[in-house]
Amino acid sequence: MRDSFAKQIDDLGVLVEWAQSGEDVAADFAKALDALETQVDAAETKQMLGGEHDAANAIVSIHPGAGGVESQDWAEMLLRMYLKWAERRGFKRELIDYQPGEEAGLKSVTVMMNGENAFGLMSAEAGVHRLVRISPFDQAARRHTSFASVYVWPEFDDDIEIDIPEKDLRVDTFRSSGAGGQHVNVTDSAIRITHLPTGIVTSCQNERSQHKNRDVAMKVLKAKLYALKEKEQQDKLSQIGGAKKDIAFGSQIRSYVLQPYQMIKDHRTKHQEGQVDKVLNGDIDPFIKAYLMQKASGTLGQASAADDDD
Repeated sequence: MRDSFAKQIDDLGVLVEWAQSGEDVAADFAKALDALETQVDAAETKQMLGGEHDAANAIVSIHPGAGGVESQDWAEMLLRMYLKWAERRGFKRELIDYQPGEEAGLKSVTVMMNGENAFGLMSAEAGVHRLVRISPFDQAARRHTSFASVYVWPEFDDDIEIDIPEKDLRVDTFRSSGAGGQHVNVTDSAIRITHLPTGIVTSCQNERSQHKNRDVAMKVLKAKLYALKEKEQQDKLSQIGGAKKDIAFGSQIRSYVLQPYQMIKDHRTKHQEGQVDKVLNGDIDPFIKAYLMQKASGTLGQASAADDDD
């Protein structure tokens, strides 16, 4: 990394010399400077990811709040945003469980993101997300407020021991329910695992093999049980799976206002962006960096509901 910085700085120096000699290198200089700024930004973000599980892959679940089709559509929008963000970073994305909404959107989804520091980065997104817009489902074109929650867990290596007796598990098979094959393989091998002592349920319907679906569902279950154990022992669930607040007004970490004006505001960091389409298309790194910077400096705070914008 250091050698790469040195080379880019040297290249900029050469361009400066050419410019001083009368060469038109403005476009090349701007391009090289942007590249250096991007690399510096990535290095700063990486330096803030020193948590125990930050380097792990991420297991991300999205659930709509109350409000039926409105919230289910909002949950689908969030899924699209995160998939596009992960694609930008070159992460492998695997939808392991997708439950479609009755009219539009989704009832729940779990996606695995495989990539460097996936959990450390995505942990900044854990919490309740609020959307304000003119509803596309309301014939009267009224303004609606919708909520969806995002939970994030690290994927654990197989060598990490989490004892789960078979007697504590109920395993059911069912037919996958993908949206016309768009999200999952429609087979009869989907697996749902219920952990009887805690009531935690995980499922996987992405693989054609029942055995593989069970393995993935168990991996998600281990991550959730680990988070629960951390909460009981150290009250640090917010660091592992995200603060699990009610999916309702006043508990959101971020608001996405599309009407009557356009603004996305993070209530923990006060960072905001006016280009909402850009953010909804996956450009969420400024929000993640602001979160990580304030978390690292100990200045991260949750704003009150009074700070929210209608």
